[in-house]
Amino acid sequence: MRYIKPHYYDKFSCLADQCPDTCCAGWAIMIDEESLKYYSRVKGPFGNRLKNSVNWEDGSFLQYERRCSFLNEENLCDLYRELGPDALCDTCRRYPRHVEEFEGLRELSLSLSCPEAARMILNCREPVRFLWEETDEEDEEFEDMDPLLFTQLEDARDVMLKILQDRSAFVDERLQIIRCMARDIQNEIDKEEYFTIDKTINKYNKKENNFLLKEKTDKKDFMQKCRDFQVFRKMETLRETWRKFLDDTWEHLFLAGEESYETLRAEFEADFLGEKEREEAWECMREQLAVFFLYTYFCGAVYDGYIYAKAALAAFSVEWLKEFSMARWLENGKQLELQEVTELSWKYAREVEHSDVNLGILMEWLDEEMQE
Repeated sequence: MRYIKPHYYDKFSCLADQCPDTCCAGWAIMIDEESLKYYSRVKGPFGNRLKNSVNWEDGSFLQYERRCSFLNEENLCDLYRELGPDALCDTCRRYPRHVEEFEGLRELSLSLSCPEAARMILNCREPVRFLWEETDEEDEEFEDMDPLLFTQLEDARDVMLKILQDRSAFVDERLQIIRCMARDIQNEIDKEEYFTIDKTINKYNKKENNFLLKEKTDKKDFMQKCRDFQVFRKMETLRETWRKFLDDTWEHLFLAGEESYETLRAEFEADFLGEKEREEAWECMREQLAVFFLYTYFCGAVYDGYIYAKAALAAFSVEWLKEFSMARWLENGKQLELQEVTELSWKYAREVEHSDVNLGILMEWLDEEMQE
């Protein structure tokens, strides 16, 4: 079995009650079968509490005011305190560690939705290195996975990551190239022209081609941004604070029309990004965000065919991080710290990454974008 992980993966350490938020609230926490069996056998007063704090039908912890029934007032876990770390279910033990499974390969990552993981990911100033290791574990077969297509997706992602980490160009330019490349590969897949994919990958691997290709993609105009914003309205909202933030963003940025928006955007770029050191940090954060989404999700297209959409998700997330940062800057009286950008990132990820419904809506939306 092969394993791959970003170089910072093993450095993660939970902040526990020092975390600015908690991973034990705002979403359903599913319990694996082995843990359910264990919880059903716990005796005494705490065993009674367990039996009354689990939804045994769907296998999740009950919630009170959207907080896990074992999350105490200090934002610590009573189950952990009472029974120890070995009693945690797989979800609680692993989070924010995430695994994407493929035949012969496990891809490890940290979930951006965790505040500490987001800090590590976005504050990393060096290009991400991906570390490989191989074990003697026996692999399971994946009947719904096309090994040849997966190899091509791996090769394509390697080139995309190389492009994303080429700091001789602005992040927006790199993302335009990624979108062009993903669109070409998606078209070849849709036409069942699999034999041309390797040629396309090799074409984009040549740097001299890419900065001609990027000129083909125009920036989105104001009306397109307004239309794109509506995809957030279609998503389920996991936290009410996010719904309010979306309402405020619409009011601050788009409600007054295009002229007002363009004036704000120009002022934001001159003010917040006016200092060279801050602009460099901002570009680095956006690169890391794009690398995170591309690494985590792109090869999963082997299962659902959303090649373009999964690459576009990286660009979409980077684009809207800027819009959300601009809204927060305006709300703060035209002031913004980089740590607030990190906060916006993990709040965005909580709404997107932890809802299959929302990821599905985004995949369909971005796939339709390619057809326009």
